[in-house]
Amino acid sequence: MKVLLGISGASGAVYGVRTLSLLLARGADLHVLVTKTAWGILSAEVWDGKLPGGMDARRKGLARLSSSTRPFRLYAEDDFGIPFASGSNAPDAMIVAPCSMGTLGRIAHGISSSVLTRCADVALKERKPLVLVARETPLSVIHLENMLTLARAGAHVLPACPGFYHRPETVSALVDFVVSRALSCIGVDAGVLPRWGEGKEE
Repeated sequence: MKVLLGISGASGAVYGVRTLSLLLARGADLHVLVTKTAWGILSAEVWDGKLPGGMDARRKGLARLSSSTRPFRLYAEDDFGIPFASGSNAPDAMIVAPCSMGTLGRIAHGISSSVLTRCADVALKERKPLVLVARETPLSVIHLENMLTLARAGAHVLPACPGFYHRPETVSALVDFVVSRALSCIGVDAGVLPRWGEGKEE
């Protein structure tokens, strides 16, 4: 399965990193696109505040975070030569995790001002699964109307709201809940959490 993972500039970079890790673990043909703002947030929230210089160093840094030896392709934010910018080569699915409200709004209104929003536009028009892990609170009327527009267009709007029925004991377990739901939207079983009613019996 050819999956494009977009990581946009919203707090919650760990959602993108964990999505990358689990997609690689499930054998996806993974392609990754990180925005300029997202690199800064990754540096602040996931790394030690020092951003690796150069795309190759950044790809290796993400690979280390994923704890996977499987390869993936990393694209520059301004690379409109990315295959998925054309409907003739759309990905099988696209996930944006986390998805900022600015990114979500531009996708909702077809504003392809960046490679990420163009690829999301392609996913929508080609009727490919598009999952937006929205990261904002509280939500304004504008945010809600943009989400409704996207839902009507066929996107999965998945706010980063973890459940608690699996009795999470760590932040990682909360992250896994959200990422597992995102992967489920594209038909991938993350295999890290029990489904409702499938927990261990007493």
